[in-house]
Order: sequence, then structure tokens, then C-alpha cells
Amino acid sequence: MIIDLPRFVQAEKPYWDELQRVLETVEAEPARRMPLPEIQRLHYLYERCSADLARLDTFATEPQLRAFLESLVSRAYSEIHETRAPFRIAWKSLALAFPRAFRRHLGAFRLAVAVTLLGCAFGWFIVRQDPQAKAVVMPFPGLMTSPAERVAKEESAKADRYKGVKATFSAELMTNNIRVTLMAMAAGITWGAGTLIVLFFNGVILGAVAADYIAGGQATFLAGWLLPHGSIEIPAILLGGQAGFILAGALIGWGGRTSRSERFRAVAHDLFAIVAGAAVLLVWAGLVEAFISQYHQPVIPYSLKIGFGVCELVALAAFLGWAGRE
Repeated sequence: MIIDLPRFVQAEKPYWDELQRVLETVEAEPARRMPLPEIQRLHYLYERCSADLARLDTFATEPQLRAFLESLVSRAYSEIHETRAPFRIAWKSLALAFPRAFRRHLGAFRLAVAVTLLGCAFGWFIVRQDPQAKAVVMPFPGLMTSPAERVAKEESAKADRYKGVKATFSAELMTNNIRVTLMAMAAGITWGAGTLIVLFFNGVILGAVAADYIAGGQATFLAGWLLPHGSIEIPAILLGGQAGFILAGALIGWGGRTSRSERFRAVAHDLFAIVAGAAVLLVWAGLVEAFISQYHQPVIPYSLKIGFGVCELVALAAFLGWAGRE
């Protein structure tokens, strides 16, 4: 087929340029969801440029133009027919969806915080009233000695007891904390009762430990021990509780007219974003706990560990409060 090449290029180039602009926008914002009209336009431009490329097959003297169109059609095909998002797209999507989902359900998070604080107050009261009760409310052998004895032992340690096992230890911490977080979320299926119990019990342990160490005059050690990983780990578990209460709210309905399946579908994406975000936070917390939290003064000064933990907490609060805002 013989065509007037200059006239052909003049007529079709606006469509090529438009397709190139659309592809640049899509590639620059991979997490953006395109409205249906934009998707239809992209498909139309792709088909038109593909047809133009076929018409150029007879023009062996225009290799640069053909190469340009081949690149354009190939990029458009990849964007239209891609079925699996690259890791960078999934990561960026989570980084935006996680804080947005958190802010949409602040009431559930506040409830998780309130239940945990109630547990902390209960644990604090029990241990202050009866120090022997810590054997019941703190079922961990490492916490059975007096705070002063433990601090003296930790600060005078000469050998690195975690040498060669830090990776294994951090993996165990991650696994345990993610299990607790998933349990707090999944327990929402019990109309929220299970989530209440998980959060309250975790609060009891935290309050009992705080009461024991503060009463023993070891508040600085406690802050230096807990803040580096706890400033991330505790909020992550609270996020699991938030997800549990969201699930419970969808299950109960609170007098709404929508069906239960519709309510579940409405919160499914937010639940996934919150739990996935919490899991990522717990991976970081596990690394910090294994590589930083277990090393005390004089190896790592308490002031440095406390400062690090505070910075983490501020950064997390800023991320949850501001990331993903339009």
C-alpha cells in the first residue's frame, strides 16, 4: 500500500504525542487508578498507533519513525495487559493506602488504645499492690528476677550472648509479634470480644513490667530497653487491634441497612492495608529489638537508645498522620 508519508505523519503525530504523554503519566504514577474514560482513551490510542505501525511496514527508508512507534506500542501494550504489579508499585500502593486506611478508622484505633491503657492500669495496680503477683501477670522467666539484679547483670555482661544468633532471634521476634497482631485482627470475628481480650492482656503485661521497673528505680533502663523497638512494636499491635474492631464493626453492622457481605467488602481493602502495614512495622521492630534493644549501657548509652526510640515514634506518627494526603 502506497501512502503519502508526510501527510500521514502530520495527521497521526498528534495521536502519537498524546499516547506518549499518557504513558509518561502512568509510568510516573504507577499507583494511580485511572478512570474508565482514560482507560478507554489509552486503549483507543494504542490500537490507532498499532495500526499506524502496520501501515509503515512498507517504508524501509523510515527506520527511526518505525522504531519510535514500536517503542510506543510496546509500552502501551505493557501498561494495558500487565496482570501483576511490580514490587515497587505494590510497595508504593501500600505506603499510600496504609495511612489513609488508618485515618479512615481512627475511632477503632482510639478504642484499641483505650483498651490497652486500661490493661496497663490494671497491670500496674496489681503489681504495686502485690509484687508477688508478677509471677502470674508476667509469665516470662527473664522478668522474674528483681529489676536491680537484671540491670546489674545486663550492664556487667562481658560476652555478647546473641553473637551468631541475631538473625534467628530477630526472626523469632518478628514471627511472634506478627502472630499477636494477626490474632488481634482475627479475633474481631468474635464481635470484637477476642480483640478486647488480646489488647487488654498485652496492656496488663506492659503495665506490670513498667510498675516493677519504675518501683525498682530502673525507669531509665526500662525506657532504654523498650523504646527502640517498642515505639514501633506497640503501635503495630494497636493497629492489629484497630483492624479487629473494624472487622467486628462490619460483622455487627450497628443498625445499618447494608448486608453483612457488603459491609465486609467495604472494609476489606482497608483491613488488608492496615494489617500489611503493621506487619512491615513489626519486621523493623524485630530487627531493632535483636540488634539494638538488647544491648545496654555502656555498650550503647541509654540516652542514645531513648532518643532513637522517640525519633521512631515521631516519624511513625507523622507518617500515619500525613502520608497519602491529597
